[in-house]
Amino acid sequence: MTTKHLLIVGLAYLLHSTTAFSQTWYKGNLHTHSLWSDGDDYPEMIMDWYKANGYHFVGLSDHNTFQEGERWIQVPKAPSRRRVFERYLRNFGKDWVHFRTLPGDTLEVRLKTLPEYQPYFEEAGKFLILKSEEITSRYFGRPIHINATNVQEYIAPATGSSVAHIMQQTIDAVYAQRKATGIPMIAHINHPNFVWGVSAEDIMEVRGERFFEVFNGHPSVYNYGDSARMGTEEMWDRINFSYLQQQKPLLYGLATDDSHNYFLFGPTYSNSGRGWVMVQASALSASALIQSMEAGRFYASTGVTLDSLYQESNRIYLRVQSEPSVQYTIQFRGWKKGGSAPTLLATHSGTEAAYIIQPDDLFVRATVISSKPKFNPYQPGDVEQAWTQPIRYQKPN
Repeated sequence: MTTKHLLIVGLAYLLHSTTAFSQTWYKGNLHTHSLWSDGDDYPEMIMDWYKANGYHFVGLSDHNTFQEGERWIQVPKAPSRRRVFERYLRNFGKDWVHFRTLPGDTLEVRLKTLPEYQPYFEEAGKFLILKSEEITSRYFGRPIHINATNVQEYIAPATGSSVAHIMQQTIDAVYAQRKATGIPMIAHINHPNFVWGVSAEDIMEVRGERFFEVFNGHPSVYNYGDSARMGTEEMWDRINFSYLQQQKPLLYGLATDDSHNYFLFGPTYSNSGRGWVMVQASALSASALIQSMEAGRFYASTGVTLDSLYQESNRIYLRVQSEPSVQYTIQFRGWKKGGSAPTLLATHSGTEAAYIIQPDDLFVRATVISSKPKFNPYQPGDVEQAWTQPIRYQKPN
């Protein structure tokens, strides 16, 4: 498709598509950590940051634990860690923070549970906290991490005969709980390239998984692969080609922070603000968000915001919320029938473009690349991007 054709189709949507311009979007991060597991700050401080920075929903997904029950932690004597406690005490006050001083200058703090701090932050239509868990397993040293979002009961890490077997058991446990409770919840595969724990072939074997992280902000996850192994964006397309051959639904891509570090910043730390999802939903509720995500009505971002996104009836149209002096490249990527690799189908420089899916396109998605350097990037030199979800060609009625 030529650039001229892209522009003509885009203008047609501007004139005729009201759906594309009447969308409500909610910004959220589904993967982050606190002192309940291996994060280095208190849950309230973390939620305070996300709410103040324009997020609408967060899943605080600590490893193999729920934020419940009485839990006291010892604050290290290192000045930097004592300052973190002092900041927490200053922000929330002695009436809120429960702490005790023991002999030898030992300081202990009781961590607040989710039921305690959730009402403090949640506001109808403005901010929502989703009960979450990062179900963390291993297979002969290979890490297998799967997030459960809006999960209601603790799910223990699985064991099994392979990486794919462990992933399958974990995913099945999440959806068995969903069926038993009637409460919507989803599972997603985290950072597959973290210590090269999960391969594309492993994910190809799994049934029932709809989501994985195409971008994760942790510095050790190898989003871009290396000289011998593919990055997560190529994995995404190859997995989806395999899923179509197996008659499985397409896999959707998330961007997440995977935050662990909240008072030390830079490329060697896992900080907030590196990746998120934007969900088009009818309301800010767990059920509405999950329903929209399962329908593919969301995109992943590291900074690019879309004014409009319209994907249906064999068409993709998007318009970027532009910033002064920032250039944008919109790439439509997919897989052609008979092809052996993902393909760049069309490229457009500008803030809006569209693509009409052809009968020989097995699936198509868009990547938006800006010229704006990412603040506190996952990797030095990164620019802000966004990824839409893949859609299949549908034979007209």
